[in-house]
Amino acid sequence: MLEVKDVHAYRGHSYVLQGVNLTVPDAACTTLLGRNGMGKTTLIRTLMGMTPLSSGEVIFDGLRLNSREPNQVAQAGLALVPQGRHVFPSLSVEENLTLAARRRSGSDGQTRDEWTLERVYDLFPNLKTRRRNGGGQLSGGEQQMLAIGRALMTNPKLLLMDEPSEGLAPVIVEKLAEVIVGLLGEDLSILLVEQNYHLGVDSAQHVHILSKGVVVWEGSPQELEAAEDVKQMHLGV
Repeated sequence: MLEVKDVHAYRGHSYVLQGVNLTVPDAACTTLLGRNGMGKTTLIRTLMGMTPLSSGEVIFDGLRLNSREPNQVAQAGLALVPQGRHVFPSLSVEENLTLAARRRSGSDGQTRDEWTLERVYDLFPNLKTRRRNGGGQLSGGEQQMLAIGRALMTNPKLLLMDEPSEGLAPVIVEKLAEVIVGLLGEDLSILLVEQNYHLGVDSAQHVHILSKGVVVWEGSPQELEAAEDVKQMHLGV
């Protein structure tokens, strides 16, 4: 589904991505782990067209995304759950959800498996209860639900999740893990960027580790669990 080929990118004058290669297969969760400052968020921003590539290729469903604007990337079928949630505090929950809503069409021209308000409310009942409240009035966990629901309302093929567990209580992180696993049955692929080792590994079918702007390890969650030297060197666990 998504192929990242020898991608290089800068943030300002900092050379952050130094030749990233990774593949996100269809209908699976791929986790990208790494310590702070290794380029994970820069990679997500680059995939979404928010940070320009200096070289390399990003191919999604056969479409080359290089030099495309973020709105064009979104129209291609990618959606972002950003680090820090970034919900609109002065808009209601329902307004946040419907602001960028878009229908999804299959290759045969028929809509299928659409995410609607009711489906999002079924997934996150708290949001339905608080649908008239402003985004800024929600708890951190509710804001994360809202950020995920907002991304789902664009009916994406690939969901990019950047540090979704950041700042959340352990009980909410457990709920988040259940949501991620459940979404894989919804004709959706996920690229999960995490520092929470257990969330990242327990949710994934494939794992990559990013260090100093390059992918230094890739394999299955089971292989990573057994690779104590890799975990200690690159993740500190």
